[in-house]
Amino acid sequence: MVDVPVDQVTGAVDGARTRARGQLLDAALELFGVYGYAQTSDYALCAMAGVPEEALREEFGSREGLLMALHNQITTAGLRASEVALLSEGMDDCPIGQRFRRLFDAYVSAVTRDLREARVTFVEVLGVSPAVDAHCKRWRDLWTDFLTGEAERAAVRGEVPERDHRVVVMVMVGTVHELMAHHARRPRRARPDEVSEELTKLGLAMLGIETTD
Repeated sequence: MVDVPVDQVTGAVDGARTRARGQLLDAALELFGVYGYAQTSDYALCAMAGVPEEALREEFGSREGLLMALHNQITTAGLRASEVALLSEGMDDCPIGQRFRRLFDAYVSAVTRDLREARVTFVEVLGVSPAVDAHCKRWRDLWTDFLTGEAERAAVRGEVPERDHRVVVMVMVGTVHELMAHHARRPRRARPDEVSEELTKLGLAMLGIETTD
């Protein structure tokens, strides 16, 4: 009998779990993004992923947990893209209008490159359960913090009035998500630049900055 080192066994198990997790996320993107969350069963997810139903419970707890994990994955990509845009060359010297446009260009491109991702992020998470609602609220709060920082930066530069911008930004974030949901539902896909232009105008208007076409 050949002894197999424990670390090799553990590594094999971890690798299998990582593969199962990735396969379930891929299956969820396809099924939730094409047919919808409510129309997708645990069985269908696991059958497409090629894993037993126990793997869904072990990795995500439930179909709802899988939805939130997929939403996290997509939304994190959007946030990271916006952060990269903030750190890009010349951003420190950009006026607020250009900063917002470059931020929204990066975000919209990241979360709409795949129509399935857009549908999951802005449509399929709506009204699922209190747990999913709370999950989405945490993300809205994170975006509120992020964009409030941008508004405060603009106030320091004299581009917008000095005030508490958080409430306005909270409303802005909610409106942005509603607009993204609207575009995700439309049969004709709007170009990313059309969407980011609309979002930029909305954001600036809510901060009290007039824009010209």
